[in-house]
Formats: sequence, C-alpha cells, structure tokens
Amino acid sequence: MRPLLIGRKAFPLMMWLMLLLGASVAHAQDVSSLLDVTDAYKLSADASTPGVVKLHWTIAQDYYLYRGRMKFKAGDGVTLGQAHLPDGEKHHDEYLGDVETYHHNIDATLPYSVTPGTQRLKLSVQYQGCHEVDPKICYPPHTESLDLPLPASATSAIPAPGHGLDGILGGRSSSMARTDTAPLPAEQAFRFEALAQNPHQLLLRWTMPKGYYLYRDQTSLTLKDVAVLGLKPAWPAGTKHHDSHYGDVIVYFDQVELPVAVTGDPGDYKQLKIEASFQGCQDGGLCYPLMTRAVTVDLGNGLASTGQTVATAPEMPPGSTGGNASTPGLLAALLLALGGGLVLNLMPCVLPVLSIKAVNVLESGESRSTARRHALFYSAGVLVSFAALGMSILALRSAGHALGWGTQLQQPLLVGVLACVMLAVGLSMSGVVQFGTSLGNTGAGLASRSGPAGDFFTGVLAVVVASPCTAPFMGSALAYAFAAPMLAALLVFLALGVGLALPFLLIGFVPALARLLPRPGRWMETLKEVLAFPMYLTAVWLVWVLANQRGADAVGLVLVAMVLLAMTLWWFERSRSHGGLSKILVALLALATLAPLYLLAQVQRPTTAAATATGVVAYSPAKLAELRKAGTPVFVDMTADWCVTCKANEHTVLDTGAFHALLKQTGAVYMKGDWTDVDPTISAFLQQYHSPGVPLYVVFPRNGGAGNQLSTVLTSSMVEQALTEAAR
Repeated sequence: MRPLLIGRKAFPLMMWLMLLLGASVAHAQDVSSLLDVTDAYKLSADASTPGVVKLHWTIAQDYYLYRGRMKFKAGDGVTLGQAHLPDGEKHHDEYLGDVETYHHNIDATLPYSVTPGTQRLKLSVQYQGCHEVDPKICYPPHTESLDLPLPASATSAIPAPGHGLDGILGGRSSSMARTDTAPLPAEQAFRFEALAQNPHQLLLRWTMPKGYYLYRDQTSLTLKDVAVLGLKPAWPAGTKHHDSHYGDVIVYFDQVELPVAVTGDPGDYKQLKIEASFQGCQDGGLCYPLMTRAVTVDLGNGLASTGQTVATAPEMPPGSTGGNASTPGLLAALLLALGGGLVLNLMPCVLPVLSIKAVNVLESGESRSTARRHALFYSAGVLVSFAALGMSILALRSAGHALGWGTQLQQPLLVGVLACVMLAVGLSMSGVVQFGTSLGNTGAGLASRSGPAGDFFTGVLAVVVASPCTAPFMGSALAYAFAAPMLAALLVFLALGVGLALPFLLIGFVPALARLLPRPGRWMETLKEVLAFPMYLTAVWLVWVLANQRGADAVGLVLVAMVLLAMTLWWFERSRSHGGLSKILVALLALATLAPLYLLAQVQRPTTAAATATGVVAYSPAKLAELRKAGTPVFVDMTADWCVTCKANEHTVLDTGAFHALLKQTGAVYMKGDWTDVDPTISAFLQQYHSPGVPLYVVFPRNGGAGNQLSTVLTSSMVEQALTEAAR
C-alpha cells in the first residue's frame, strides 16, 4: 500500500485524525519516530564550478524522494537551465502512476547564467519524499532557499566598466548603458557559416543579434587535413574600440562577411574543412569564452555550410559535416518540394482541412467556372501562406533565432487558438452555426464561407495545420531552402505550396477529372456533418499537445475558452432574429472567450523533470559523447508532440517490440530529444545536421564514424539496416 500523501494545510488535521483513530486501531502508527524533513533529506549545494550548481541529497534509511516532484526556481538575476537528474528506481505508484524514486543519496547538476552585476547565486529547491515503512507517511512538498557565493571566474566573465564598448564614439558605449538582458546561448549569439564562391575563393559569415559584437583579432582560421593549401582572409573595415583587456581592437556588429582566398592549387579537392576560433561579447554584458566551430565547404556547388561547435561532436572524422552528405541543387530542390507538397495532401495533419475543400469542390460539381474559382483562390491562400511562413522563418533564423519547419507550434497560445478554430469549423460543419458576413473576419468563419474569402482562408488554414507534418522529399528541399539565398529559398517554399494545391488545381482546370466527381445532392449535407468529426479530433490533438507543453493549467484554460466559444456561436445563431441587445451579448461572450486565451499566454512551462520511457535515454550532448567514446551505437530520435510524422513513425516503427529487440541485438542505445517546447540544445543538434525541423533520426556507429542521417519517414527495414551497419 502506498503511503498517504498529505498537503501543507491538511497535514495537522491528518495528524489529529491519526491520534483519534489510534484508540480503535489495534496497531496504531507511531509518528513520533519520524525525522524532521531536513534531517530525512539533507541537501547540500556546491557552486564552485562556473555556470553549474551541484546539488547533493543524503537520504536517511527507509526514506525516499520522488524524482518527478523536484522543482527549481531562480532568484533575482539568475536564469536556470534544465536540471540534470539521475535516473531513479522505477515502479508503479497506486496514485501517481509510473514514478521514479531515489534512496540513499542523489547527485544532480543545475546549469545557470547570471545577469551583469549579480553577486550571489539565489535559487529555491522544492522536493517531496516519503517514509516507506510503518508509519508509512509522506511529507508535504518542502522548499529550501539557497544563497551561494558566485565563483570568481563566473563574475569575472562579466566585463568590468570599460571592457564593453566604452571606447566607441569618444568613450561612450553604443548602447549608452549596461544591458540587463540575459545573454543568449553561444550558438544563437554567433551564427557562423561558410560557402565557396569558386575553388579559390571562400566567403565566411558571422551573424549576431542586435547588441552583440565579434572581435577581429581574436579570430583565427585553420584548414584541416590539407597541408598544401592555405587561407588568406581579407577583413573588411570594422569599428575601432579601445578595450581595457585587449587594448586597441576592431569589432563587428550585426553581420560580417569575410572573403577568404585559398592559396595553392585546390586540384582534385572537392571539400575543405575549416575550423574557426573566435570570441565575442554582449554589448555591456557577458563576454563569451573562445569558441571553435567547424565547417565543411563544398567547392563544387557553393552551398552554405553552418558552423558546428567542435566540442559538441569531437568524434567526427575529418571531412565530415555530420549532416546530409548530399544537398540538392536549386532545380532538384524545387522538384523535391513539389513532390513533398503533393504528398503532404495525404498526411493526417492536412486531411481535416482538406475535408472542407472537398465539400466545396463537390458542391460546385456542375459549374466549371465555380470549380476554377475554388481552385484559384484556394491556391492563392496556400501560396501566400507558404511565402509568408518561409520569409518569416528565414528572416528570424538569419537574426540568430533557432526556428524551423513547424516551430510555430512551440507557441502555446497559437496551439490554443488553433484548437478553438478547429472546434468552430467543426461546429459549422455540424450545422450548429452558419457563418455569414457579420462574422466574416474570424478565421473559422472565413474558412467555412463559400466564395473567394472562404476558399482563400481555407488555403491559409491548410498551410497552418500542415506544418506539424514532414512528408517524403520535403526534408532535403527545406534543408536547401534554409541554407540558400532568400530568392532561391522563397522559390522552394512556393514549390511546396504548388504541390499542396495541385490536386485542386487539376480538378478545377481539367474537365475530365472534374467529371469523375460525384454529383451534388442531399447526401452532401450528411457528408459535411461526418467530416466535422476529424475537425473535433484535430482540436483534441492540439489540446493534448498543449498539455505536454504547459501542463494541466493550460489545458483547463483552453477548455474554458472552447466552451465559451461554443456558447458564443450558439447564441450567435439564435440571435439572428433578435434585436441589438442579443448581438451585444454575442460580442461580450466573444470577448470572454479571449480572456482564458490571454491567461494561457502567461502560463509557464512546468519545471518538474519529465519522465523518460523505459529503455530510452534523454538526449544531451555530454551523454551522447560519453556513449560514443565507449563505442556504443546510438540511435538519436529528435521529435515533438506536435509533429504528426514523428508520432506516425513511433507508432509504426519505434514503439514496436521488433525495434526494441533490434536495439538489444545490436547493443545500441535509443536516445530521444523532445522539441515540443523551445530547447536551444536540440536546436543546435538540428542545425548541426542541417535539418529544417523534426523528425530527425541519426544513427551513430560503434567505430566512432560520422552519424548516418535517416529519412524523415521511417520503415522497419531502413532502421534495421542502419543499426546493423552501425553495430559492425
């Protein structure tokens, strides 16, 4: 039997009840022998290592702690990363389900960063545990506040006055003040890439967000494994600065492009591997340690290669980018994008919205002009949306933000709004409400209306819900788009749109295909009502995604919003024949629907460590390096709860008994990274393999060679072949 869980306020009451029951119970439990919570679980902390606080619990005999009940909260000036907790002892709890517990002792690490001027490391640690023998009882959650001195090297990493840009413009910093913004991870603060303009001329590019700068004289370039060639950079003019540490230096803001001549005869060399070591700072804030990134430049196709941190994957052999070995050219990328967009019509994420379009097409069965109008305006909505989505992603990535295909669904507010839109469209198709011009400005109304506006916004909605899916051929095309110039990238996104819209374009403009459609009739109304249920299921799926992003509080808020939305639509339909007062009530209900969505945007990500499925290792660069050093084959799976392709692969291949038997047979470790929410560590891994998003599957061989990147759509035979080769 599980020990009784006692809340903070209920604890004294339960103690009294235990005493009262003691007179009538033959074997009353004696709680006087219980230790105080701080004696049962002795917590100590060590902050001597810069950037990491080490936590240690000494757990008394017959006591245990819950892994999933640990929470960490930062104090003023402190930003905490993801806690690294060891795996606990797994068992099934009668009330909490599958849990992990700790006995005897725990060692955990908690990464952190501090804002300039912070002198103390302040944080709070919450934990909960139980006594597992008589008297079986659980303590309420206990919180300890830590106030630790920062190590000297951590505080010295923050520039002293005069170390920032005080020497610019006559001794005045360009920001005119010290920054209070927490520094970005190095991969986001300094994006490095390279391309070959011809075999004798390279172009290196550093891109920094606003407020960051790069030192020219702290930058060095090394050509790896090619002794007969050299590199001769031609630095552009920069900003003069007197630095109290380095003296008179040149720095660069925003972006710097560095032409580099290749000296010597490249001969038959197809690729060159370059290591760039450089250093930069946040203006008025943190100065980063020396960074080293490696790129492999293809001398033949001139494609850009994104620099990867050498420390992340030191085991890669010379000449390997760690990503796709072959990146398509523009024509191949356009053909792949066209095919990927066409296949996207068959993916489960797009099918619910296509049901709306199918109804519109069938209803226009006898009119060729109406069918063409449907096709054109729907295609326009698709193409405009793909163009806007592509330009937004590329612009934000060039500014240092780690965005990719489908990452808009990392935003809980957007997920909640989409769930409401799907519910509204479903209610419309079920006949609960019929949208007219008075509600024509809402996404659901526009998608449900007939006419150009309805067709256009159905195309918009199709693109929005298509983003959780990655169809075959799309991965290579998007990888090219994310590395290509803006115009070529935009063409790739438009080709995706043409592929998605192509079936409806063919139906609208090829009479022979249109004649194959069934004629409209009374059966259409039944079909429309049946097709409403995929919309409801899509709304349910989005709520499930939200639960994994922000927990039960977020789910409660979005459910309240959906109920209020349903009430708004119900009363809207009833108010058609009523006066102005009824319409005012509709407006008030609509405003009430927005309130829980506003609160949803404020919900923070739960800090409780997520449980990892049995037999699955949570991704971390350090753990991957450790396994590779030990000669263990590793299957890395980068996934997200909003990625429908990921879930399909898990259902058909990765969550099967055959896959786990294959892991055991080959001695491989299954490592999974969850990108449901924003995670810079996983973003860096995706960039390392030039992946536009998830899913990403990489198999690392036993011998320490480069990882083998698999297709985004898995088959059992593909995975078996990759793991068998990796185990050799």
